[in-house]
Amino acid sequence: MPGMNSGVNVNDPTVIAAFKSALLHQGLIALLIFAVLGLAWITVRSWWQATAGAGGQAAPAAGQAAAGPAVPLPAAEPGWRQLLRVGFGALWIFDGILQAQPKLAIGLPSQVIEPIAASSPAWVQHVVNWAGTTWSYHPLEAAAATVWIQIGIGVWLLAAPSGALSRLAGLASVGWGLVVWAFGESFGGIFAPGLTWLFGAPGAVLIYCVVGALIALPQRLWHSPLVGRAVLAGTGLFLVGMAILQAWPGRGFWQGSSHHGPGTLAGMTASMARTPQSAVLAGLIRAFTSFEEAHGFAVNLFAVTVLAVIGVLFLTGRPRLVRPAVIAFSVLCLADWVLVEDLGFLGGLGTDPNSMIPFILLAAGGYLALAAGGYLGLSPSPAPAPAPAPAVTAPGWRDRVRPASLRRDVAAASFRSVAAIGAVGLIILGAAPMAAAQASPNADPILAEAIAGSTASLNFPAKPFLLTNQRGQPVSLASLRGKVVLLTFLDPVCTSDCPLIAQEFRAAGQLLGPDARKVELVAIVANPVYHQLAYTQAFDRQEHLTSVPDWLFLTGSVPQLRQVWANYGIAAQILPAGSMVAHNDVAYVIDRAGHVREELSTDPGPGTTATRSSFAVLLAGAARQVLGAS
Repeated sequence: MPGMNSGVNVNDPTVIAAFKSALLHQGLIALLIFAVLGLAWITVRSWWQATAGAGGQAAPAAGQAAAGPAVPLPAAEPGWRQLLRVGFGALWIFDGILQAQPKLAIGLPSQVIEPIAASSPAWVQHVVNWAGTTWSYHPLEAAAATVWIQIGIGVWLLAAPSGALSRLAGLASVGWGLVVWAFGESFGGIFAPGLTWLFGAPGAVLIYCVVGALIALPQRLWHSPLVGRAVLAGTGLFLVGMAILQAWPGRGFWQGSSHHGPGTLAGMTASMARTPQSAVLAGLIRAFTSFEEAHGFAVNLFAVTVLAVIGVLFLTGRPRLVRPAVIAFSVLCLADWVLVEDLGFLGGLGTDPNSMIPFILLAAGGYLALAAGGYLGLSPSPAPAPAPAPAVTAPGWRDRVRPASLRRDVAAASFRSVAAIGAVGLIILGAAPMAAAQASPNADPILAEAIAGSTASLNFPAKPFLLTNQRGQPVSLASLRGKVVLLTFLDPVCTSDCPLIAQEFRAAGQLLGPDARKVELVAIVANPVYHQLAYTQAFDRQEHLTSVPDWLFLTGSVPQLRQVWANYGIAAQILPAGSMVAHNDVAYVIDRAGHVREELSTDPGPGTTATRSSFAVLLAGAARQVLGAS
């Protein structure tokens, strides 16, 4: 899966510092969003109160409809919905905070997504690789986007208990959850051969989607026990299916060990015990691993039996049977969360607490919706029939957007509504930069900076040279005056770094667009043995450089080349194993007046598609900067 790996170390200090800086700046913008909204709300309310007082009218209280047609008050939110809305709102916020871990900016595609997708079918890998490539090309924008989108959805769910804003928050949870489930969890691993509930199937975020859909249900269904029956029946059917799959022979769960190694479950828990964590938790997991290795059949039999029984009890839809089943299911989930999933978020690369806590909330919410109309310990008393209200004509959209109507609506808005709108602002704060980055096919230059290190700003006359280009024509540095020169040194018979650097120069020329005619791409041979024109011409043909305008591959006699190498600090050393030459990978940016303005390391590192694109962006940016300054 080539798009998954940017080639940069997950602990790279350059990327981590840039990621923290991006989060800090966006955090300040987030505070500004809430401050501006709060100030506007307070200002409009104060103005409205003053206006209403002067006219002898009472100003609307926060959340109270302003003067106009009578609007029915929203029904009380049932307990099951409140539990799911608050619980999953908190989970989204927690997930967003986890996404701010420094390692995830670089490490999420290669160390989180790719291992999950590796055992999935080819079409799943293809889909996931597309998303991984996007992340690898734009790690800062992608990582920051997930932070703010998930925190925004969480705040939105917590702030909006009812009304259209609350239902929209549920739909936002569904939409983003499906994106994460498909691209971040490889569809929860449901197409992988090792699928099991014990490891988190069908993916935690799919439960987030189910709950988001429940929160988005219309108000008329809030107090219907059908919601609880549907939730419990769906969960019960899933658990029965997982019990059958867990019992299926040949999947390695019935054996605690096999071929002198751990079985499937023991192997999983043994790997989790190696995650950086507290000694107490690691000791518990190792103890369970040892127990599983010794009693694998009994452990799997227990898991199959309990999952099947709980699933059947959920399917009955009878509160007196469902209640103990929910309690037992919660205990089972907590045990699996600690002993098998290892809490799900440790080690610096965890993105969520895995599926057990969401499963507990979903089952509890289903029971509350089934019993007593969903109220927490309260049975709803029948409400008196409302008196018939006089028919009123609802205002049209033209009336709603009039300044007076807008001011009245803002004045009547509650603090929760303002907070919910601020949460939408958080989501846009994360999504907008990511959308802009997605529109660009080029990688972020931070990858090249991480590999090559910081650039050096210089200003001294470039040493002159007179060499021969690939067409046999003499070229001097003086003849290039009036253009910005990107200068590097390449070995024409190199098979490692030099072809990559040449392609980065070629891509940089394409990125310059109309400015490319003001820039000369120059390479000088860095091989004292194979420096003849035939080799530079063969290199150009091999790397498809013959049609690149303003590309010069210069060579000369060995004394001429050695003088140039000495002037530009190039150490060329023939490798013992063959004809290739070891030399430092460097590029110089020379301005139109012939002064060296910048020195960049062009060591391509791992040479991934992301780093090649990133170096091209870095080179093109350096040329544009010198063009603008000269």
